[in-house]
Amino acid sequence: MDASSLNVHLEQFDGPLDLLLDLIRRQQINIYDIPIAQITAQYLEYLKQAEQLNVDLGGEFVLMAATLIQIKSKLLLPTDPVLPGEMPEDPRAELVNRLLEHERYKDAAQMLHQKQMIEENVWSNPQIASFLDADEDPGLAVGIVDLVETFEKILERARNRPQFEVAGEDVTVAQQIRYLKNLLRSTEEPLLLQEVFERQVGRRPLIALFLAVLELVRMQAIILRQKEVFGEIVIRKHKLFDVVFETEEPMAAVDEEYV
Repeated sequence: MDASSLNVHLEQFDGPLDLLLDLIRRQQINIYDIPIAQITAQYLEYLKQAEQLNVDLGGEFVLMAATLIQIKSKLLLPTDPVLPGEMPEDPRAELVNRLLEHERYKDAAQMLHQKQMIEENVWSNPQIASFLDADEDPGLAVGIVDLVETFEKILERARNRPQFEVAGEDVTVAQQIRYLKNLLRSTEEPLLLQEVFERQVGRRPLIALFLAVLELVRMQAIILRQKEVFGEIVIRKHKLFDVVFETEEPMAAVDEEYV
């Protein structure tokens, strides 16, 4: 398939990874076996259309184009010899990992957005009092923008710091829920969300922790608050916290959902 055979609409994307995911998913391409020549041609076609319409995409789109071309060049070159039993390094591997990570983050943000939309259409502001203790300062409710921006900042820092991850089993969402549960049970003070994120080593535990926070909000085990606009986000136990964890049913449901 050449670039012209795909009708690339000039939609607005949050970044180059969003554009690549859209190209891959709409064509039902196996993300672990990306046809780089095909995707690169379609990506460059999108940039060309944007230029013709005077749409400023920013330097990150150009950088991704250079990355795709570099990967394409590496795939055309003869592979370096490897020892018997070893697999040659795939030049696409890093890009695939970034795409999968971005997709998980995007799905999590969408989940939170849907939850917020449901709440806004079901509960009126006066009814929030029924979910709070009489002596509890409700603070400011945390919106999707605040939560996602906080997570995005932490994720960006994780990308830029040296990685010393030890090979082993992936951290699961259920494990991170139990981690948060134990942290909240060990103190009566609210937890700073940013500090909890920064304790994680590696991007995968970070993403699992973000999903765990969303699940705990959905279960009504925790609440997220800010003392002031644009202030730090804190995690507090919901008054139903102990009720939620009376049985193992909620955790079993999480284990099943994130298999």
